[in-house]
Amino acid sequence: MTTTTDLPELAIVANGLTKRFGETKALDGVDLVVPAGTILGVLGPNGAGKTTAVRVLATLLRPDAGEARVGGKDVVRDAAAVRGLIGLTGQYASVDETLTGTQNLVMIGRLLDLSGKNARARAKELLAWFDLTEAAGRPARTYSGGMRRRLDLAASLVGRPAVVFLDEPTTGLDPAKRDDMWNVVRTIVDDGASVLLTTQYLEEADALADRITVIDRGRVIADDTASALKAKVGGQTVVVRPADTARLMDVHRILRDLTGSPVESPGNGVLSAAVAGDDDLGPIVSALSLAGIKVSEFSLRLPSLDEVFYSLTRRDDPRPADPRLEVAA
Repeated sequence: MTTTTDLPELAIVANGLTKRFGETKALDGVDLVVPAGTILGVLGPNGAGKTTAVRVLATLLRPDAGEARVGGKDVVRDAAAVRGLIGLTGQYASVDETLTGTQNLVMIGRLLDLSGKNARARAKELLAWFDLTEAAGRPARTYSGGMRRRLDLAASLVGRPAVVFLDEPTTGLDPAKRDDMWNVVRTIVDDGASVLLTTQYLEEADALADRITVIDRGRVIADDTASALKAKVGGQTVVVRPADTARLMDVHRILRDLTGSPVESPGNGVLSAAVAGDDDLGPIVSALSLAGIKVSEFSLRLPSLDEVFYSLTRRDDPRPADPRLEVAA
C-alpha cells in the first residue's frame, strides 16, 4: 500500500474535467488542485457539479474530457492504483445495515487485505475514535442517522488512505457531533493525509479548509483562501445592535450619513454598513453617544463566507429585511 510519504507534492490535480449527462453538462472544464497534506473545501449550490467532480476523481465516473491525477496516478488509466490510495465518504451512509458496527469495519479491512487480527484491531480503534464502542455489537440498522454517518466515515478510513474524499460528511449531524467530526478531519490531515471536502455548511469550510474552490453550473468561479475570498467580495462592515429597538431608525440614519453606504438589516434588531476602515468607527461611536443611543453590540468584521458565497453565485440573500426600517431607507 502506498503511504503518504510516497505521494507527490500535489495530492490531487485536475485539468479541464468535463462530464455530460444527456443535455446537462455537469462539469464544464473544472480545474482543481490539492497540495499534499492540505484540505480543499469545494463549495457550490445544489446541482453545481461538486459530487460529480468527486465521483470522477474517485474513479466512479469517467470524464468525457480533461484529465486528473490522484496521488500521481491517472484516474482513468490507473484507476485501480487510485482506488488503493483513497478513502471515500459519500453523501449517504453506505454501510451494511444487517452487520454490526464491528463486522462492517472488519469486513472492509479484510477486503483491503488486512489480516483478521489487524482488521479487528483497526475496527476497535476506529469505533472508539468515532464514539461507537458501546454500539459496536449492534446491527447498523439500529443506529441513528448520525451514528450511521460516523460509521460510514470510519469505514472510509480503515485502510489509512493517503487521499480522502468527504462529500458532505456532516450532513444530518447535530452541532456537537459535527465539531467532533471536524476534529477527526484535522487529525486525518495531521497524520499526513490530504482531504477534498464538499460541504453545504459554509462555516465548516471556513473552519477546516486551507483553500476554497467555488463551483457553480459546472465551472470553477473562484479559488483562494477563505480570507482572500472575503477580502475580494468587500471590505469591513460595522455591525450595530441598539439596546432599545425603538432606536433602530435613528441608528439607520447615523450609519447611512456617516458611512455613505447602504445600510442592511439582517434581522434581530441588527444593522450593518460597509466602512472604509477602523478610522470610520470613532465618528459612529460619537454620533451614537450624542444621540443617547446605547448599544448591546458594536463590532467590525470582514464579510462572512456566506456573503462571499451569495455574491459569487449571484443568489439573492434570503434573509428578510426588518419591516421597521422600510420607512427609513
